[in-house]
Amino acid sequence: MDDLAPPVSNVPEYTVSEISGAVKRALEGAFGRVRVRGEITELKRYPSGHIYLSLKDEGGKLAGVVWKSAVGRLGMVPENGVEVVATGRITGYGERSAYQLVVERMEYAGVGALLKRVEVLRQRLAAEGLFDAARKRALPLLPEVIGVITSERGAVIQDIRTTIARRFPRKILLWPVPVQGEAAAPRIAAAIAGFCGLPRNGIPRPDVLIVARGGGSLEDLMAFNDEAVVRAVAGCGIPLISAVGHETDTTLIDHAADRRAPTPTAAAELAVPVRTELSSDLLHKAARMAGALNRLAQERRLHLGRAKAGLPDLPSLLGTARQRADDRAARLLLALPHLVARRRAALDRAGRGVPDLPGVLDLARHRLADRAQRLRLALPNLLAARRAALHRAERGVPDAQALLGAARQRLGDRALRLALAGPALPGTRRGALALVGAQLQGALRHAVAAHRAQASTVLARLSAGPLRASLRATAARLDGMTARLESASPQAVLQRGYVLVADRFGRPLTTAAAVRPGARLLLQFADGKIGARADTSVTVTTAQGRLPI
Repeated sequence: MDDLAPPVSNVPEYTVSEISGAVKRALEGAFGRVRVRGEITELKRYPSGHIYLSLKDEGGKLAGVVWKSAVGRLGMVPENGVEVVATGRITGYGERSAYQLVVERMEYAGVGALLKRVEVLRQRLAAEGLFDAARKRALPLLPEVIGVITSERGAVIQDIRTTIARRFPRKILLWPVPVQGEAAAPRIAAAIAGFCGLPRNGIPRPDVLIVARGGGSLEDLMAFNDEAVVRAVAGCGIPLISAVGHETDTTLIDHAADRRAPTPTAAAELAVPVRTELSSDLLHKAARMAGALNRLAQERRLHLGRAKAGLPDLPSLLGTARQRADDRAARLLLALPHLVARRRAALDRAGRGVPDLPGVLDLARHRLADRAQRLRLALPNLLAARRAALHRAERGVPDAQALLGAARQRLGDRALRLALAGPALPGTRRGALALVGAQLQGALRHAVAAHRAQASTVLARLSAGPLRASLRATAARLDGMTARLESASPQAVLQRGYVLVADRFGRPLTTAAAVRPGARLLLQFADGKIGARADTSVTVTTAQGRLPI
């Protein structure tokens, strides 16, 4: 039993909770409130509102936490990668055997870091065109309502009210906002958007806005360097004046605003003019306008006087014109009877020079009757002379009937001879005979045409009716003979669709047996000749049987 007894030791024994509590009390008692400088990392925001983060430097890392109740009092919005100085107290977390910094306030680590952050944001917004001069608008000369965005507790709003009341009393519409701290930037941006969104038929919409704040450090003015505030100023539809800090302080909204004022008082002076100066200016301009009108009227009066001096005496001109009209009327009354008398005398003189018209007509009538009598006596002599000339012409005309009879007899004889000799002649003689027939036909045509022309000439010279009728009958018979001659001609046969076939040397071909396969042929139609080649695939029936071509 003695062997199982625990060993005796003088080292005190502690529980885990006692050790954790002792360590926590030691940390909190040794450090208390501290300021820790480091770069934010591992930042996490939880739905409960707490923020967990870590601060690190080149040699270590310290865990930290920002309770929900302290988030609104931090003084800035924590972000990863930003170097800050955190104020708080060191405490232990026994469940994990860890220690951490409970942050109560946070600020940027030095002015250089703040300025660098502001400069980077300025360059980025300038690249987007938010600071372009073309986007800036002119301020109204005399606004009815002035909107002011600033703290309701402070000297800024009092300075603005006093200045506007002294220069030109106008309505002031205040939108109170915090001007520093973490909650200031979103409240200022919301105020600008709220003024721009006011309906025109409700609360009086401001004609100009003033965003103002008193002086302070760079950390105090960081709300006016916030990106959301700058974008709200750039997108505002109302002309906006920025008056943040003193004259040497510059924030990003100064670049985006339509006008920048060095102080809130100067912003009020930019917003409204001085009433007395306006009144004096108006009086001065009214006096200048009255003087200009007087000078203009005086100049016009002088011009009118000079024009009046150059004008003639209108009453005297009117009297002279009236006197001249009376004189012309009197002279007209006297001249009209004299004119009528002169015209009557001239008419009498012209009447004495006119010949006796009835005597002239009688003389012309006697002359016409004499010439008619002479014409009736000369007409029989003229007819006798023309008749004698016609008889003399008839004696010189050949006997057309005898000429036509002889030609008809020669034509019949040769046609008979041609008909008798045609079948007995060989192909060569038949072609020659056809050629002779064609020549004979042409010669006969020329002879008939010559006799017809001669008969027409004689007929034209003759005026006796019986001879003309005889010649017409002879011409008709001659035309009938010509038609019969042409019907017997080989050319007439060609006109009816027949073709004269010859070999390539022009020799007539009268039988199919005389054509060799593939031989070149010469076909004569009524209007010309063409070449052809014999086709052996076609057969024809002849007296000797069926022969291929």
